[in-house]
Amino acid sequence: MALFLAVALNVGCQRECATAPAAYAPAPAHGAESPIASEPPGERRVLEGRATYYSDALAGNRTANGERYNPRAMTAAHRTLKFGTQVRVTRRDTGSSVVVRINDRGPFGDRRRIIDLSRAAAQELGMMRAGVVDVSVEVLGRSEAEWTPH
Repeated sequence: MALFLAVALNVGCQRECATAPAAYAPAPAHGAESPIASEPPGERRVLEGRATYYSDALAGNRTANGERYNPRAMTAAHRTLKFGTQVRVTRRDTGSSVVVRINDRGPFGDRRRIIDLSRAAAQELGMMRAGVVDVSVEVLGRSEAEWTPH
């Protein structure tokens, strides 16, 4: 797992952009159970910070929820969101967005990095060359069917 995290932190770090540290910004309330353990129910959050993506070398390794990392799946890692939470990740410079499901923990290290994306999600956002991009992450809610390891 330590190798998994170390590689995930170092992928695509070709350049750094000067931005403010990641911060939670409240968005309109919505009446569902909170996908973030420390926030009250009914709150909806939008995070702003940086996104990175997983190395292909991690394909097949177990994620924090027990499933295997699939570079073709629309998944991501977040430090605090509950597994199964769906989020919309929007690239701030282009406006392109993708919906992913949280199935892992991270990114760790640089606190400005708020989400690690699968290769498929990174490709959809057009961030393969940049490696690290500024994003907004909007919590949409929990997916209907959560993945459970066998």
